[in-house]
Amino acid sequence: MKNNTILKNPAFACAAAVFCTLLWGTAFPFIKLGYSTFKISDGDLGTKILFAGIRFLLAGIMVYIFLCISQKRLAVLHKNDFAKVFALGLTQTSMQYIFTYVGIGFTSGTNTSIITSCASFITVLCAPLFFKSDRLSFLKILGCILGFSGVIAINGFGGLSLDTLFGDILIFMSTLCAAGGNIISKKLAKGRNPVELTAFQLIFGGLLLTVIGVILGGKLDFGNINGMLILLWLSVVSAVAFTIWTALLKYHPASKITIFNLLVPIFGTVLSGLMLGENIFRLETLISLILISLGIAAVNINIKAKNKNGNS
Repeated sequence: MKNNTILKNPAFACAAAVFCTLLWGTAFPFIKLGYSTFKISDGDLGTKILFAGIRFLLAGIMVYIFLCISQKRLAVLHKNDFAKVFALGLTQTSMQYIFTYVGIGFTSGTNTSIITSCASFITVLCAPLFFKSDRLSFLKILGCILGFSGVIAINGFGGLSLDTLFGDILIFMSTLCAAGGNIISKKLAKGRNPVELTAFQLIFGGLLLTVIGVILGGKLDFGNINGMLILLWLSVVSAVAFTIWTALLKYHPASKITIFNLLVPIFGTVLSGLMLGENIFRLETLISLILISLGIAAVNINIKAKNKNGNS
């Protein structure tokens, strides 16, 4: 990460952001496969949280090992950064996934997908409050509207339930944690190594989730080789995607990067179809991809125009 020239390149940033969302998209089918392989029932909240905790803890350890090898020394978090990085891990990893796993049991998949997508919009709309260079504009608002329409489209323009308020509130809390995590991550990344930041926040967040999962009675069969391979892949996904994402947030406006999160449900739907035999050849999928792509373009065109004027 010492050579940050390529990270600052707008074209590379867009490609890297798409790559991150593609990786996160693989999590959808692999989590389903993981639950099936470990035989985790829908109501087994403790094991689900334990599953997530071990996933992120392993991811954090992977990033930490990479950090130590690249620096040729043991990485140690500065005592002044401990509370800040712990707060990031608590918000972006622990709280976000606790709210998600509890809330998803009380609401529909459609509601979850639509509400979760709001994290990108909340980040775009709130970023100007924290970063002066990340100003709100008509094109950004238009991009949010187009992107949100795309998320609704991928859910078939319907199926939205209005009688799941408790679950919806919890999913919205998860969304707030995701948006807050993006903003905290960008603020902390300034002047810090994004790899180190990612390693320790994943370790903190994953460890907390693991402890909570055990307290709630969660159990996993670590002798299940297929299940452990799935868990290992999910850990790799988190390690790589979060590291790249944190680095991108360090060098680019939060609105430019987080808007790409809207691609996650697209990749999740397509990959689930390919891996789990679900139908992906739907008009809604194409319409959703077009709308979300237009939304992403609107936000990024706006930023490029500002760069030309020297305002960003």
